[in-house]
Amino acid sequence: MKISDFQTKDVINIIDGKKLGQISDLELDLKQGRVDAIVVPNYSKFLGIFGGGTELVIPWRNIVKIGEDVVLVKMEEPRPPRLEEPEAALTTYRP
Repeated sequence: MKISDFQTKDVINIIDGKKLGQISDLELDLKQGRVDAIVVPNYSKFLGIFGGGTELVIPWRNIVKIGEDVVLVKMEEPRPPRLEEPEAALTTYRP
């Protein structure tokens, strides 16, 4: 399979069924002669205008199936950091 064949496939997360995009690049381990990860552009923009684009690096071990049209991956959604309790975070200054 050629890299250009990968770039035409949609990447779908089987956890939530969301389309993550199309493969833009591969991370290679030249010493071992293998693919370490696929790279998918991940744009957190509103209509491509606001915000910055980042890349989503998906380790090869997270690939479940490579089909003719899609690459199925299993990516757990990262959890946001836990915030402090509201009472502990608020302090009142009284002179």
